[in-house]
Amino acid sequence: MKKPLLTTFVILCITLIAMSQEPKEAFKPHGKPIIRVFGNAHTSFADGESQSAFELTRVYLGYEHFFSENFSGTVIYDVGNPGVGKLQLTAFVKNAFLNYKHNNLSVDFGMIPTTQFKVQENFWGYRYMEKVFQDAYDFASSADIGTSVTYKFAEALSADIALYNGEGYKKIQSDNILKTAVGLTLTPAKSLIIRGMYDFMSGSVTQSTYAGFIGYKAKKLSLGAEYNYQTNHLMVDGNDYFGPSFYGTYVASKKVKVFARYDDLQSKTPSGKTENWNMANDGKLLMAGVEFAPVSGIKLTPNYRGWNPANETEPFISTLMLNCEIKF
Repeated sequence: MKKPLLTTFVILCITLIAMSQEPKEAFKPHGKPIIRVFGNAHTSFADGESQSAFELTRVYLGYEHFFSENFSGTVIYDVGNPGVGKLQLTAFVKNAFLNYKHNNLSVDFGMIPTTQFKVQENFWGYRYMEKVFQDAYDFASSADIGTSVTYKFAEALSADIALYNGEGYKKIQSDNILKTAVGLTLTPAKSLIIRGMYDFMSGSVTQSTYAGFIGYKAKKLSLGAEYNYQTNHLMVDGNDYFGPSFYGTYVASKKVKVFARYDDLQSKTPSGKTENWNMANDGKLLMAGVEFAPVSGIKLTPNYRGWNPANETEPFISTLMLNCEIKF
């Protein structure tokens, strides 16, 4: 009698334990809104004159929806300066894409974020205040129609390949010229990241971009350095430009960060010409400032910017800015 009683007791205990364990919940589709606002107030000084302005530079309005554990979709409208016409602010589609993730594989399709400088942008961390080198000087667009595939081969190695329309997200054009981009990212240590990237698009002339980046990030300090070189910009033979960018951040506290950045944009003189083809835009940028995050979702950043044009006839421009990001 004792053995059957003991067996019954054990089975009862196992049953109660099994019943007490919560079963894995089935996936429930869900989503979240995306709202980000960028603005600034600034005063610029050059040649003894000053100019001041308040600006609402950009608003992102969108939604991200998770259809399943593997599939999600994102739509983001960019309300900003269209760069043409008389309108100061207008809305256009920045992103509209489907993402598939499974284990170490990630695939984007549609109007997608481009891969060329995503690692640098995340490391820099101040997109609301200033774009990274490639984006700021029109080496590549931050979004484009196409598809990208990223695969993580190991903890320290991932690779990506992408195929884009090549026109960016503001000017969508159907033609037979596409841009191909390939990249390799190494993280040999938790605090170190190394990135190499190459892209090209071919018409009568081939435009190619080469980029290298290395970043070190510790608990309080992060330092990044990148070098970018593009040949035949906009597929114009001889229009090559290039330059380095260095940036760093010191985390003073949970709410305060101190940062600095230096860019040096240079261009070549095409054959048969007498000056650099991009002389009007070449120059050196120096930035330094302090980011305050008084509460979650708000960033206030007083900063200084100095622009030294490559054209020696142009004056040095100093700008005092107060940048703001509001993230809902």
